[in-house]
Amino acid sequence: QVQLVESGGGTVQAGGSLRLSCEASGPNLRGLGMGWFRQTPGKEREFVARMSYSTNIVYYSDSAKGRFTISRDNAKSTVYLQMNNLKLEDTAVYFCAAVPMGRTWTDPDYWGQGTQVTVSS
Repeated sequence: QVQLVESGGGTVQAGGSLRLSCEASGPNLRGLGMGWFRQTPGKEREFVARMSYSTNIVYYSDSAKGRFTISRDNAKSTVYLQMNNLKLEDTAVYFCAAVPMGRTWTDPDYWGQGTQVTVSS
């Protein structure tokens, strides 16, 4: 069973930056697609960014484009989310997710416990 552990959340002022990290552990990590979702109370979890194992394929939500950058270090089995120019509406619990090669992102197989990001005015 793959386990995902996020870190790097916290409180930052609007316009500031944070970098989230997510380390995967367990069997069959090679080929694992990894990404980020976020959720606020009363709303459905929404996609933020994802990256294929090879790093050649990257997707962002419209709200993340131009401000967030996803990257990964396969040697460390870790994916990162650099978030710049943070806005109040970016406040949410951010979840790391992972999908084995050949499976879809419609319903990711693995999830982290989440890390809180709070953007203050």
